[in-house]
Amino acid sequence: MQDSTIQPGRTEETTTGPLRRLAGLLRTKRTDHVVHGAKTLIAALLTWGIVTPWAPDGRPYMAVATALLMVNASTVYQSVTKATQNVVARVAGLILALATAHLLGPTAGAVAVIAVIAVLAGPRRTADDRLQIASTAVIALAATATDPMGSLISPALQTLTGAAVGITVNALILPPLYLHESDSAVRDLARSMGTLLHDMGTGLSQRQLTSKAHNWLHQARSLDKHLTRAEEQVRQADESLRWNTRCVAHTRRKETTFNDTFSALRGVSIQIRGIARTLADSAHDNHADHHLGHQFLDQYAQTLQLAGAAVQAFTEPAPATNSPNASPRERLRGAIDSALAWHDTMTDMIARGTLTKPGAWHVYGSLMTDAERLLADLDRADTR
Repeated sequence: MQDSTIQPGRTEETTTGPLRRLAGLLRTKRTDHVVHGAKTLIAALLTWGIVTPWAPDGRPYMAVATALLMVNASTVYQSVTKATQNVVARVAGLILALATAHLLGPTAGAVAVIAVIAVLAGPRRTADDRLQIASTAVIALAATATDPMGSLISPALQTLTGAAVGITVNALILPPLYLHESDSAVRDLARSMGTLLHDMGTGLSQRQLTSKAHNWLHQARSLDKHLTRAEEQVRQADESLRWNTRCVAHTRRKETTFNDTFSALRGVSIQIRGIARTLADSAHDNHADHHLGHQFLDQYAQTLQLAGAAVQAFTEPAPATNSPNASPRERLRGAIDSALAWHDTMTDMIARGTLTKPGAWHVYGSLMTDAERLLADLDRADTR
């Protein structure tokens, strides 16, 4: 009777948890779209109002286009760097158009010369920069024939003004941050690692080494996808903090970055892959004296389960105030201490020769070394 009353609650909690996270994510995305649209509109209208009075024929299209490009940069840092590249590329294109029109006039030959020069601009410039130089030069080619200096000065000033407005709007009106995406990616990585460690431990305790070893190895290799995604998100989050008016205090920047956590998890992933590879090789080793003993497997299984709990606790958020649950640091510390205690026990048994066969020393040594390094990485990261 007691089980029947508890189980539905657990099922409901298990079901509503992901739904709540999904709803929160959708609300965040919707808010981001609204802010993004408002910033784009403000940058466009502000640039139009500033540039129209002095733009030729009242057409500040180049300024508005530049402002939209800058305000839509993913970070404030990127908006500044893109602005610099954009201004340099467009000014180079305008100068190229002026020089070509002076020598050849607005002819097909001038267009051919512009294309050749843009292609031969050299490897120091990216393909986008060369394309922007060439396109700007071709568009400005016709205007340079009638008003050479005006066709150079006005677009250059429009580009500078649009870039300044776009950067200012992007930097002052809720500049983008990617801390939530970074946190989510790192926690997903830790959750995947912890789940795999727990699955390997459970499988070893249930004598499923032969049937599941290669699947564990495949999952361990698949962690590279999670690592790549987490690395990109951490890099973007760190970049979004640079020159960000919402994170002026250096202390906040240090608290919010996940670089140290990701570095620790990247080291842990190497050990997990090594453990999975050793287990897979051992599972299909034809030498009978290379097989792992049941007593070792039972204790190593518990070590992997404790290590999985430690990895998952490594990135868990703090519990609510007055929560009866232990803090993430306490749970992590307890899991690491328990796993280290099992590790010491197994090391002692191997040293006394109570767990191993002579031909399996290299297998025991590899598994013990990987487990020791995994726990050491977590321990050092937890201490920091």
